[in-house]
Amino acid sequence: MEATTRCPCGTGLTFGECCGPIHAGERDAPTAESLMRSRFTAFATGDETYLLHSWHPSSRPAHIGVEPSIRWLRLDIVETVAGGPFDRDGIVEFVAHYRSGDGPGRLRERSRFVRDRAWLYVDGEVAEHGVQP
Repeated sequence: MEATTRCPCGTGLTFGECCGPIHAGERDAPTAESLMRSRFTAFATGDETYLLHSWHPSSRPAHIGVEPSIRWLRLDIVETVAGGPFDRDGIVEFVAHYRSGDGPGRLRERSRFVRDRAWLYVDGEVAEHGVQP
């Protein structure tokens, strides 16, 4: 993705100002929400390497298999609990909107994050997933 392209995560910044440096390892995500946004961007751009890198080793799968037929369109943050720069853990609830061959869909998840040296995704509870009528 070009550095001057609008970042898919929805902050309004360019990829080079927002998730690009996090994906490149130039800086860590400062909050659980910013890590969630960077992970959404990784799904939108098909960056499986970053997704695995940002996943906690205790729950990280061997591979993800990013689905190229799904186009991730928009991320809405519903709620954050803790997850700030001085917290050890946090929760981010989000709705990710997408389009697949079956039509428009959405994924609603309440995700858990922990911070050791950097924020990492642990797991999430899916509340809704599927194509919308």
